[in-house]
Formats: sequence, structure tokens, C-alpha cells
Amino acid sequence: MADPPDFYTTLGVSRTASEDEIRKAYRKLARKFHPDVNPNDRKAEEKFKEISFAYEVLSDKDKRARYDEFGVQGLAEGFDPAQAREYTRWSQGARRSPSSETFTSGEGIDLEDLLGGLFGGGGRRSRGPARGRDASGEIEVDFLDAVRGGEVRVQVADRGALRIKIPPGSETGTKIRLAGQGDSGDPGAPAGDLFLTLKVRPHPFFRREGSDLHLDLPVSIPELVQGASVEVPTPDGSVTMKIPPHSQSARVLRLRGKGAPKLGSSEKGDLYVKLLAELPDPADPRLEPIAKELEPLYEGRDLRARLRKSS
Repeated sequence: MADPPDFYTTLGVSRTASEDEIRKAYRKLARKFHPDVNPNDRKAEEKFKEISFAYEVLSDKDKRARYDEFGVQGLAEGFDPAQAREYTRWSQGARRSPSSETFTSGEGIDLEDLLGGLFGGGGRRSRGPARGRDASGEIEVDFLDAVRGGEVRVQVADRGALRIKIPPGSETGTKIRLAGQGDSGDPGAPAGDLFLTLKVRPHPFFRREGSDLHLDLPVSIPELVQGASVEVPTPDGSVTMKIPPHSQSARVLRLRGKGAPKLGSSEKGDLYVKLLAELPDPADPRLEPIAKELEPLYEGRDLRARLRKSS
């Protein structure tokens, strides 16, 4: 397993850096390694995810305090700082009880109970080699990685960098099980499993509703009036879509099967494209006489009647 990352080193700041210094360092690195600046550069994408995770921890006062005191282990779900400190005190002055195989501290605390509760568990171990405990966590993934699926590299608290396979059609709340990636078991016993819950980052222009995707597409006035063939982005690449002549702004067109896969199925949802008229530069002097020519075409039409009826 990879060594846990040092988040201060990742951002290139000292451990005494101020919030402002951390923010400035993150912004500088984010601009350098952002996927939009480095298209199709896998290494830059992975570096961007590493610095984003480091900033998420160090920009949060509580997370930074736990990280400073306990390292990445302190970021694990269910971590109990009070019991961790108790264990540290025990490890510095523990004694072994002569009448039992159970380790206790000078205050009579049962070590097995202490260790069992350190990460949210409890109870004594049963006789014989015990399987490792299951672990859990949350990870952020890009919108298109969740929609398309595939293998991605992520940072997992107290486990470093891991490669995971995301099922096509995943969304926020989808759980992924990594067998044998949980806590270690007793000698001769298997490790537990790691259960990761996905949190999907928003996309700049796609919106998702179930397996359907929605997209606002800027179009020109001539394209709406005369009709046109235009390029439309989809999760699987651009496709050509025909705009029917005499279309209104805000008209919605459907591209069948161009949405997100339905989780666990080969079937896909649809992509709904909303046409939004993009006006020329209003400051262009050539536009004024054209606007005057259009005025008679609006005669007899109350464009805002609907708004008054609903107020």
C-alpha cells in the first residue's frame, strides 16, 4: 500500500502556513494542473485530484487539526480523537496484568475495548484468528467519470492513493466495495473490506436527472429561424443535431440514448438539449437598424402576459 501523502508537501507550504497562504498555494497549483489546461494528460489530472484533496483537508479547521495531531488516520470515518489520545497515554505507560491475558492501563481500562472502539467498533474479539474490520469512506469523482465509468485513481483517507473501478452510470451515493482493502485481520485471517461512497462533482454544463442528462445550448437567431445542423457535446463525444426551422428560444430537443447509463444495465437515458438564443453584441452599431426592422413583427404580441397572470 502506498505511503500516506503529506498534504503540506503536496501544496508546497509549511506546517505553520496561514489559511491565506494555503489558499494561494492551492489556486496556483490548481491553475497549473487543472484538466481544462491539460486536456488528455492523465498525470496532470491525478496531480489536480491530489492537490484538491490536500486543500479540502487543510482549508477545514477541524480536519486540519485532526490531521496535524493524528495524520491521515485522524480523517477516517468514525475516528474518535479522545480514545486515540487515551491509547497514546496507555502505550506510554501500560502494564500487563499478571492475572489475565488482557492488557490494561494503570487506570484499569481494557485495551481490547479501547482499540475496538477507536474507529467506531466495539466488543471483544472471538477466539481464533479474527477477520479484519470493514472500513468505509467517501470520495469525490468527476461527473463524466461517474457517468462513463472506468478506472480512476483517488486519495482515500488513511489509505493513500487507490485505483478503483467505477460502474457506468454511478451517481452521488453509489457505494463501491473493495475486497480485502479494509483493516488487517489476525495472522492467518483475511483483511476486511473497504466500502466507498461516491460524491460526484457538478459538471460545468451537464445536469443529471436519473439517467437523463440536460444541456443548455447557445444558438444564433439565424440558426433558430432558418434551421441548422450543430455540434452538441455528449458524454461519449460530440454528435450532430438538426435544429428545425422556425424554432423558438427555450425549445427542448431530445437525443435518444445519449444520456447516462442506467446503473447495472446497458440501457442509457436521453440527452435533453434546450436551445437558448444568443444575441449579437448589443453595442454593435449594425444591430440597431435590424432591431427597428424587427419591431413590426412583434405587433399584437404581449410577450409578458404570462408573468402578469401568475403574479
